[in-house]
Amino acid sequence: MNTSSPLGLGIGWRHALAAMIHRRADLGFVEILAEDFFHLNVLPAALTQLHERGVMIVPHGVGLSLGGAEPIDPWRIDALAKLARQVQAPLVSEHLAFVRAGGLETGHLLPLPRTREMLDIVVDNILQAEATLPVPLALENIATLFEWPGAEMDEAAFISEILQRTEALLMLDIENVYANARNLGGNPLEFLDRLPLQKIAYVHVAGGIETDGTYHDTHAQPIPEGVLELLEELCARVAVPGVMLERDDRFPAEVELNAEFDAIVAAQQRGQVRRTAAEFVHHG
Repeated sequence: MNTSSPLGLGIGWRHALAAMIHRRADLGFVEILAEDFFHLNVLPAALTQLHERGVMIVPHGVGLSLGGAEPIDPWRIDALAKLARQVQAPLVSEHLAFVRAGGLETGHLLPLPRTREMLDIVVDNILQAEATLPVPLALENIATLFEWPGAEMDEAAFISEILQRTEALLMLDIENVYANARNLGGNPLEFLDRLPLQKIAYVHVAGGIETDGTYHDTHAQPIPEGVLELLEELCARVAVPGVMLERDDRFPAEVELNAEFDAIVAAQQRGQVRRTAAEFVHHG
């Protein structure tokens, strides 16, 4: 297991979902948007109550810009480290992306040019972050609608080498895998098979929508069946420490939210049954 204890079932914590999250008894963790809490000395009462009942809190950053050509902002990494200590986080997570350049904020998670030069930059930035953080850092693969020209390796090779050269874990967004396969091509199962799955810290699951032939990762729609199938395939390959639902808009009724949770758990269980059966055959 990649964390001190299994994370279990989780969700991205949002104020609009706080009451429903509180009533879901089997949650093991919630993920908070780190930057929303950098200037708060006291957690919202709803989060404190979850923490007191044993639900772990994982800060999830969007602003470090680990793939930026400029050094990462020391204030940001210090604030993330402080937040991790404040919530007694088992780990923190961030994206393999860049969000600013030349002092300009992009407002989006932008993909990295997959070159050897960029690989060295990302590794240096991650090592700098790891030196400050009091807990492990997990890196998330992003969804993108384009790729930079001149790639010297594919995404799986790029991620794998970063994880090999650092102490970082993998925060695998399975819906981003699904979205990229739909929009950019490629076989998502082959992509999974080329990642160091034993380094997974936890998994994101979410929904999106297709418009004009393009699939958009919105976190505002129900989970597509294809994403649940990919989650099952992942769990058939490796024991996953935690899986969480992302829902950022068009918040559903509680019965619908619980149905999403139940679908995640069921997909995990189907994959675990397949993995156990395969291991039995292999060792039998």
